[in-house]
Amino acid sequence: MSEIEASFSASATPRPRTVRAGGTALTHSVVVEPAAPGDDELAHLPSAAFFDVDNTLMHGASTYWLARALAKHGVLSGRDILNFAWKQARFKFGAENHGHISSVKSSALELVAGFPVDEMRKVCEEVVDRDISPRILAPVRRLAERHLESDQEVWLVTASPVELAGLLASRLGLTGALGTIAEIEDGCYTGRLVGDLMHGPAKAEGIAQLAAERGLNLEQCTAYSDSANDLPMLRKVGRAIAVNPDARLARQARHYGWPVLDYRRGRRAAKLALPAAAAAGVGMGLLYLHKSRERD
Repeated sequence: MSEIEASFSASATPRPRTVRAGGTALTHSVVVEPAAPGDDELAHLPSAAFFDVDNTLMHGASTYWLARALAKHGVLSGRDILNFAWKQARFKFGAENHGHISSVKSSALELVAGFPVDEMRKVCEEVVDRDISPRILAPVRRLAERHLESDQEVWLVTASPVELAGLLASRLGLTGALGTIAEIEDGCYTGRLVGDLMHGPAKAEGIAQLAAERGLNLEQCTAYSDSANDLPMLRKVGRAIAVNPDARLARQARHYGWPVLDYRRGRRAAKLALPAAAAAGVGMGLLYLHKSRERD
């Protein structure tokens, strides 16, 4: 058992949970109200743990597996996949600015415009159960469970679609998920977002809004991430923990004295690969899958 795991109290009774995704309840349950005010009001407020998903809770990128599934179902073309994979890789590896983020956002939304929401949920179920679940990092999942056992809420916070994030949270028995929300009309995606991409500063804003709604004390909350893109969220809570950190986050963790958990082992080299190589690998892999379907 790690020092971080040992710091949890295993004797606490788990609170009733409600699964939420981007502001929409996925299941009906009891919502716990904040504790009654007292002399030390902040100390008695509920707390939570916030987990990034890609390369933190799981090995790899959840959107990669979603894109593969959408290609398999004939939703994406090879050209679509290559174009989006390159933009997504640049976005993930930090070569980003406001215009580039807008480009990534527009590309992703255009790919699913007109696609039925019910069909997307079925695809997400397939992806979570077949592709993502086997790639969950067992030690990180245990950390999430220990937070629950210690009477804390546990939320996934990810740029991935809220449908995917919410289903993953439900499968893992977590409190809920904050993810990117696509606008829906007449049961289909419109190609527009509701709010902004759940990335960077938006994650910090998202957990701050969630804390206000649920009476959470952010000073008593914990956040886990692998990426320096999540520094706004990590700095928003009382305890930040770097999991499989990229080079910049590793430097920041050393500077602030944050704990570092590294479960990559042989995957370290792949994680630190050049953005161009990552883009080519994702794009060509998905293009091959698409071409194979065309031959079939």
